[in-house]
Amino acid sequence: MEKEFLEMMRRYSSMIYKVARIYRNKDYSLEDIYQEIILNLWKSYPSFRGDSISSTWIYRVALNTCISFFRKSNRRPTLMELSSEMNLEYKDSSTEVRELYDLINQLGKVDRALIFLYLEDRPQKEIAEIMGISVSNVSTRINRIKEKLKKMSNQ
Repeated sequence: MEKEFLEMMRRYSSMIYKVARIYRNKDYSLEDIYQEIILNLWKSYPSFRGDSISSTWIYRVALNTCISFFRKSNRRPTLMELSSEMNLEYKDSSTEVRELYDLINQLGKVDRALIFLYLEDRPQKEIAEIMGISVSNVSTRINRIKEKLKKMSNQ
């Protein structure tokens, strides 16, 4: 089971890292959030039944981890050393991408999750499944978020 889990984490580590990057802030480092996601994936891995594809399950756990991580303001993350196999260097030197991330970080937690999944080219049906909302609600909310980001970038 551990070997399967590590292989899955290797395959999806950049996706997990991107989710963590969207939710980092001045109080919690990228590594703290990344480790919290990995920990929650490990804890819930035995109950993963394969009803959905692996990436859908990972997105759901990662996004729920990030949302609840910040909801509990007095909670301290459990820190544990990552094995060198699971560390990932991800650096984006594009100024536009950094500016977009800065704008996205100003959104609410749920809006961040929605726009992140949209930017990852996830189908709206999968986004709806991950977020637990209807497909039409996904479309409406994404359009509103895009408008909000446009207004924010023009200020």
